[in-house]
Amino acid sequence: MNAPPEPRHPQADRAEDRPARLTVGVVGAGRVGPALAAALQLAGHRPVAVSAVSDASRRRAADLLPDVPVVEPAEVLARADLVLLTVPDDALPGLVEGLAETGAVRPGQLLVHTSGRYGVRVLDPARRAGALPLALHPAMTFTGTSVDVQRLAGCSFGVTAPQELRLAAEALVIEMGGEPEWIAEQNRPLYHAALALGANHLVTLVAQAMELLRSAGVAAPDRMLGPLLGAALDNALRSGDAALTGPVARGDAGTVAAHVAELHKHAPGTVAGYLAMARATADRALAHGLLKPELAEDLLGVLATGTRGTSGPGTPGTGARDDSSEGDPDGPEGEDLR
Repeated sequence: MNAPPEPRHPQADRAEDRPARLTVGVVGAGRVGPALAAALQLAGHRPVAVSAVSDASRRRAADLLPDVPVVEPAEVLARADLVLLTVPDDALPGLVEGLAETGAVRPGQLLVHTSGRYGVRVLDPARRAGALPLALHPAMTFTGTSVDVQRLAGCSFGVTAPQELRLAAEALVIEMGGEPEWIAEQNRPLYHAALALGANHLVTLVAQAMELLRSAGVAAPDRMLGPLLGAALDNALRSGDAALTGPVARGDAGTVAAHVAELHKHAPGTVAGYLAMARATADRALAHGLLKPELAEDLLGVLATGTRGTSGPGTPGTGARDDSSEGDPDGPEGEDLR
């Protein structure tokens, strides 16, 4: 039986029949830049230069952009019509200023950064030198391997550009297989905070959950969490706060107090995060009518002190309550862990 064909980037079938239109350079061969340049290559553009400092970045450039020479940043700008500035956020302003001050920026050159935090104002020094500034931030996590190019298919990009360059910015995103989403300059920090809250913090939460499951004797925590987290994510994206379940949304103060006690004993470093997320969950569940007000006081007492709060419904100190109606999926017959 023949092996199934390798998946192709959506632009690949058209790229081979189309001449290259822009020469592309990359300043900063981290996980993002080489992948974007490789996607642009599939769309018919031609990578011509990349700057890389560490051994890891040089290997990454060699893997994703074979035969593209590694040169100094100023030389990247000298060779390329379209330059990707893919450096850490905090390094971007200094890089732009340095390139502009040394005369590396050419009039009419497309200068693209991929920072989520910044819009195009950070490129003002280069703009004054005649560059055309674009901010194209892929809302995706990157591995630094060829799989990233495939993941760009359907990936949303936060796009900020001067009005006269908006169509050009959106066209570049589409050529990379992405979906452009316009973000106003003043909203970039909030936009980036939202992505960090949802994606970066999720990794921390999942890693902590796996460590706790291992401590509880679960041999394959990834296999246990995979279906649960997949369903929770799907439900959250579809239904928002209506998808909230579990002991906090139910007002099970005793269960939450037991969680906190176990975390203090086995993983004290996770207590602050657990309490903070539980408080946020309780606030949202209460505001959306999921958490009954008569149960909220005892629960919030637990979250305020990290121990059992004031006595609420049920047996004091246990969090038990008369909630045993048949068929209740969140009732005592089986705790809903979602």
